[in-house]
Amino acid sequence: MLVTLPLEDMSIEEKLQAMEALWDDLCKNADRIKSPSWHQEILDGRERSLKNGDDEFVDWDRAKKIFEILLHENKEGRPCRGF
Repeated sequence: MLVTLPLEDMSIEEKLQAMEALWDDLCKNADRIKSPSWHQEILDGRERSLKNGDDEFVDWDRAKKIFEILLHENKEGRPCRGF
């Protein structure tokens, strides 16, 4: 079934509501959705990085500050840098 939405005519709020409705419906049947194999590969790689000390978890407040800095740098035309 092909479903089309008048995206050009929809407000951002309406688009978000449509996405939420789709997500809610998909979550009802999550056990029937198979993740692609590359998802597990990414998760395994991240777990290895944590165990090797190459990566770390950061709390949400720190993560938000990092994103704010990166966004500010990007708006000024400077390259983004990792933390």
